[in-house]
Amino acid sequence: MVVLSGAGISAESGLGTFRDKGGLWDEYDINEVATPEAWQKNQELVLNFYNERLRNCLEAKPNEAHLALAHLEKHFDVQIITQNIDDLHERAGSKNILHLHGEILKAQCSVNENEVQLINKSLKIGDLSSTGHQLRPHVVWFGEAVPMMHEAEEIVAAADIFVVIGTSLNVYPAANLLFACGKACKKYIVDINEMSNVKFKNLIQFKGKATVCVPDLISQLIQDSKS
Repeated sequence: MVVLSGAGISAESGLGTFRDKGGLWDEYDINEVATPEAWQKNQELVLNFYNERLRNCLEAKPNEAHLALAHLEKHFDVQIITQNIDDLHERAGSKNILHLHGEILKAQCSVNENEVQLINKSLKIGDLSSTGHQLRPHVVWFGEAVPMMHEAEEIVAAADIFVVIGTSLNVYPAANLLFACGKACKKYIVDINEMSNVKFKNLIQFKGKATVCVPDLISQLIQDSKS
């Protein structure tokens, strides 16, 4: 089983979504805080934005949806692919997690993207990598390639069951992962938004909060596996 999770699953832990009404991109200008050009223009502003995301992450706790996915590992071989930069899946107990868009609890060298280190405090100007360059958030900015995308496609291609949680499939290239499923793969989506215009075939929809629908779906899948 492969799970693709988006901002909606963490929203119920108090972490703001990005694209929904009232989300972070209503409050902040993407071009000022989440692009390579923004970094070149004003590093302090970018660091302040992501330091706030880090503080929010450290204060948040896994919710029932995260915990249900961790419990699922007792019954299925589970791989989580997440668009989220928080660590709530890890703290809930899930073991196999691929972060598509980076991790807020890591920093990377601003010159060498492969030089990554763990952090548990805010980044500031003057925090340097081992090679002497300014550290930046370990996140994929708009305009940058998604380095784990090919690996994610290979994982999804081998899935027997693919579950999408908390994303309306409007964020690319992650939304393309649904097309990587094999023909026999069973596909489900859990999202609070109306999905009436979804163009994907054989996609079973659960409309509602992740904390309600994910445990219900997982109970159903576990029961189906025993029958």
